[in-house]
This record gives sequence, structure tokens and C-alpha cells, in this order.
Amino acid sequence: MNAEEYRNLEQVERTHWYYVGKREMVRGWIELARPPQADDLLLDCGAGTGIFAKEMEASCRVLVLDDHEEALRILRTRFRAEQVLSLAGDQVPLADGSLEYVTALDVLEHVPDDSAVVNGFHRLLKPGGLAVITVPASMALWSDWDVTLHHYRRYNRGQLRALFPDVKWELVHVNYTNVVVYPAVWLVRKWRKWFPSPHSRAEDREPAGWLNTLLKRTFVGLARIRVPFPFGVSLLLVARRRG
Repeated sequence: MNAEEYRNLEQVERTHWYYVGKREMVRGWIELARPPQADDLLLDCGAGTGIFAKEMEASCRVLVLDDHEEALRILRTRFRAEQVLSLAGDQVPLADGSLEYVTALDVLEHVPDDSAVVNGFHRLLKPGGLAVITVPASMALWSDWDVTLHHYRRYNRGQLRALFPDVKWELVHVNYTNVVVYPAVWLVRKWRKWFPSPHSRAEDREPAGWLNTLLKRTFVGLARIRVPFPFGVSLLLVARRRG
């Protein structure tokens, strides 16, 4: 992302229902699948502004990784120097099997070779370690939002599952999220395509307080359900590394 997008993100992610809900959803699935211990080590890949990782410090040790200088600048103001990592070439500078958790929240869509990145997660995790992934879903929702954020793709459930083959991973959970708002998001993005506007995107604006709260509770509540949804704006995957 460019510097302007990081500024936009910093302005909304502490209170906007989507960002708050996504962090709560991921923390909930981590607690359910493998409750963290104080000595456990979590690497947040594509950590951005670092808010999720900062919240996880209450539960375990944390490292943050990014390859954008604007993100690294922000991260260095929020974490100790030894906690902030940048890529060494295309490799994460950590030993094999050194982590209990890897999180990548809306990251895989930004990289050309998502399979290689997931293989890197497998290398870094200890047997039994947990990978928690969120990605944007449904190419029917592709819009200027994806172009601005430098996305390579949006996923369907099968494409995301295929990155985590059974021989290497035990799939704990994979499902669409943000189900309720899908029709509205589809309509807004198609309208914006047909009738471009110079005004700020709806994704950058926080709705009224009551609606913000309702959308967050709905988002998080439905994300706990194991019944497979047929569509959604996003996908969540939780996978455990096989020994």
C-alpha cells in the first residue's frame, strides 16, 4: 500500500466495525484452537500499523513483519527494535520451527506467489503451531478498492483451501465471513464502477455509532459459526501445522 493508504488505515482501524471485528474474530479463533501461553511466540506478517500485534502482547510474545517502509516506520514507534522484522530477500529471518503462531490478516492477496508464502509459514511454525489467515473473497467484488490496495486476487473457499494441503496442514476452520453485508458491498462497488466519484470511498468512512456496533457484532458473531456459508466479503482460515 502507499503512504496515503496507511494514513487512511490509521484513522479508522481503532473504531471501524470491520477492523475492530476482524481483530476480535481472529483473537477468538486463536483462543479456541490453541490458547496462547505467555512464552509462546506469534509472528504477525504484514503487520501494517501493528494494532493487532499490540493487542496480542497481552497473551504471548510478539514479532511483527512487513516489507513496506511506511509500515516499518510506524511499527518501530510501537515495538522494540528486536521485535520488528523485515524480509531478507524473500525470506523471513527466523529459524525453522521457531513459532507457535503465524497470522496474516489480509496479506496473501498482496503477493504474487501466495503458495510460496504459505510454505514459509509451514517452515516457521513448530509442529502443532497455528496459522490464522484472512483474505478478501469473491472476484465479483473486484473494484478500484482492490487496485488501490495492490491486490493480485480475491479468493474463493477452494482456492484458499488449496494453499494448505492435507499432507502438511490440519484445517481447523475455513469459512466466508462478512456475509450479511455482501449484497450492499456488491452494489456499492458496481455503482462506483458505473458512476465514478472523486469523493472518499465508503470503505474509508465509519458509519453511525449504532450501525457501527451492530455491524461489528454481526460480523464477529457469524464468524464463530461452523456452518459453511456460500459467500462473503472475506474468508477466514485456521490451520494447524502437522508434525
